[in-house]
Amino acid sequence: MAIAVTEPTARSGPRPTAEEERPVILLVSSDPAVREALATDLDRRFGNDTRIVAARGAAAGLADLEQLADGAEPVALVIADQELDGTTGVEFLADAHALHPSAKRILLVERDYTAANPTVTAMTLGQIDYHLVKPWFPDQGLYPAVSDFLASWARAEPHRFALFRIEAPDDSARGHEIRDLLLRFNVPFTFEPTDSPTPTVVRHDGRVLVNPTNRELVEALGGGTSVAAHTYDLAIVGAGPAGLSAAVYAASEGLDTIVLERRASGGQAGASSRIRNVPGFTWGIGGHDLSYRACEQAWLLGANLVFAQEATSLRPAGDEHVLQLADGREVTARTVVLATGVAWRRLGIPALERLVGAGVFYGASASEMQAMHGRRVAIVGGGNSAGQAAAQLAKHADEVTLLVRGDSLAKSMSEYLIRELRAKPNVLVRLGVEIAGVEGNERLGAVVVRDRAHDTLERVAVDGLFVMIGADPRTDWLDGIVERDERGFIVTGSGVSDAGGREPLLLETSAPGVFAVGDVRRGSVKRVTTAMGEGATAVHLVHAYLERVRA
Repeated sequence: MAIAVTEPTARSGPRPTAEEERPVILLVSSDPAVREALATDLDRRFGNDTRIVAARGAAAGLADLEQLADGAEPVALVIADQELDGTTGVEFLADAHALHPSAKRILLVERDYTAANPTVTAMTLGQIDYHLVKPWFPDQGLYPAVSDFLASWARAEPHRFALFRIEAPDDSARGHEIRDLLLRFNVPFTFEPTDSPTPTVVRHDGRVLVNPTNRELVEALGGGTSVAAHTYDLAIVGAGPAGLSAAVYAASEGLDTIVLERRASGGQAGASSRIRNVPGFTWGIGGHDLSYRACEQAWLLGANLVFAQEATSLRPAGDEHVLQLADGREVTARTVVLATGVAWRRLGIPALERLVGAGVFYGASASEMQAMHGRRVAIVGGGNSAGQAAAQLAKHADEVTLLVRGDSLAKSMSEYLIRELRAKPNVLVRLGVEIAGVEGNERLGAVVVRDRAHDTLERVAVDGLFVMIGADPRTDWLDGIVERDERGFIVTGSGVSDAGGREPLLLETSAPGVFAVGDVRRGSVKRVTTAMGEGATAVHLVHAYLERVRA
């Protein structure tokens, strides 16, 4: 067997050669029965591809981790029993994380569905990645979780196989856009800083793309960018959670469906490093992972997914609708679902806008967070998105400053996030302040912060600034086509003021057969799950509309 059981001073066996090198799964428990059963179960499924190290208590486990930190064997996963000799599993996993930051962490606990369970706090504070309940069931709980975390660990390893190599300056705005696009498509890549001002992308087969457009990148990674000349049953504009949910349901119910996405899938949710409130994903799911799975699901069910194609106008054509694309092509469909989402609200500081992508970012994608390792960053905003970004950036940056215009976080941020930020020593929350200016020519060097109560200015040196102060809908291209409110959000259902004598369906706009779902719709809840629910509901309404037209 591939199991090594260790004492505090014992070595876990000879170092493997490079050819024998395998990632390590280390488990620690003071209970011999638990340790033996878990080690046996792990070895049965993962023993051929990993080395299982079972430590007899916290001291032995830390000794093993210190020894492994000096060698070539990577630690992929650490599993700790909550009840340990002289410490707790959460405390042990904190020490393990300091020695092996990339290793995933699982806490082994007794079944206890109360808020007092240490798992609740540990998950909220990001101290663990997963929990396993005793007694566990290998096929239902243990094996799927370990498989997922080993795969996640492998994707994050720098020596994994890369499909693309990006060469661009560190502060290249277009270079950041390219990295974000590939991340959203779940494509492994490497990045090499260069002095050349023109970004270059090299595919694994040697094909070179010089300053490629989004469409060229999508085609290079095998994504669809073409549209058919026939009339679709349904055209969905936008591939965020609402649009992808609509695509899955429409395709599964036999509607000839096309999805048009101006960039890559995911919307704002795609930029979230972890979404914790999607039912069924107990420990959360990354935004790009969620959108990737939904894209694959919609495609397998028969939807035509078209990326890097922006819709620029919509017009009626009898009982049909015609969408014009930025490249001049047209898409005709019997019904349309608008799921274009929203865009981050701008600060309106010209000097700041010139540095977007060069230290200044609207939103916070995974690639941008990783680029802040060891740096000082600031976040503008006081809502949940800003709080989530601060919590995630704290894992990479040395110092994170949250700049909040209001005098309280409680008015705009969930209590669990406030608690999480308070527990992070490298996060500073400043209330009653706003950005007055920025410093930097080719790259951000500092921000100028105004104290609103005292009207004083302060220079704060930062390497990154993330602006998350709200969002505006992407609906300017629909002016005069569908009714919008004063902020540009699309009006639907009973809220439509002039429906031409008809009664619009629940999510139907002022244009017959055109529906709006997700963040772009007036009155939407602005949550991933509700957006997905609206997408599914819209497909039911599309069927109802088509039946009415055919009658």
